[in-house]
Amino acid sequence: MDIIPAIDLMNGQCVRLRQGDYDNQTVYSASPLETARQFEQSGIRRLHLVDLEGARAGQPHHLGILKMIRRHTALQVDFGGGLRTREHATAALEAGAAQITAGSIAVKQPEEVRDWAHAFGPERIIIGADVREGHVAVSGWREQTSVALWPFLEQWHQQGFRNLICTDIARDGMLSGPAITLYREIIRRFPQWRVIASGGVSKVDDLHRLRDAGCAGVIIGKALYEQRITLKELEPFLC
Repeated sequence: MDIIPAIDLMNGQCVRLRQGDYDNQTVYSASPLETARQFEQSGIRRLHLVDLEGARAGQPHHLGILKMIRRHTALQVDFGGGLRTREHATAALEAGAAQITAGSIAVKQPEEVRDWAHAFGPERIIIGADVREGHVAVSGWREQTSVALWPFLEQWHQQGFRNLICTDIARDGMLSGPAITLYREIIRRFPQWRVIASGGVSKVDDLHRLRDAGCAGVIIGKALYEQRITLKELEPFLC
């Protein structure tokens, strides 16, 4: 199972939001590059980079930080936030993203995501499902939609997409434990999905539970920044 630290970007800094609330944020580092380097030095190989301002504005704001991290580390970065057009997607990939996340766009303009898959290959696209009460939220979690999770996943599964980040918004930033039951059910229904869990991780035991549930990866944010899980404790998962 891949261990994937998250760097959420706001005003050029590393922040974490509480349940996606832009007015409830904590700044953890003024230097995303230094934070990324610390992760790499500890044996981390993947990074989840989220452009929060881009997600809110509908266009990426922090491709420069992505480019800088890629220039100065060997981390494999997936990038999301504000990617709405093929030009945005192209710019993120050219800036060094190994994969890009299609979240809001996969709900609002699915034909655009199909165009990305045709241009870049579906393996370079991660479908992002941010879930609140069984439905998908978009636009940096500020907009709740009527799109139910299971038909949404079925749609993209049928079209050959296999990479998924699923975030339980109610758990994100709350350190309340991940949505194990949800992830087990996704994997039961769609065993071909490579499911990356996101939200709620608070202790090392959560990582064991997610691995046992069949998750291909887990994104860790607040638990790392607040030392509830140390980089040293991650070493057994990085072998």
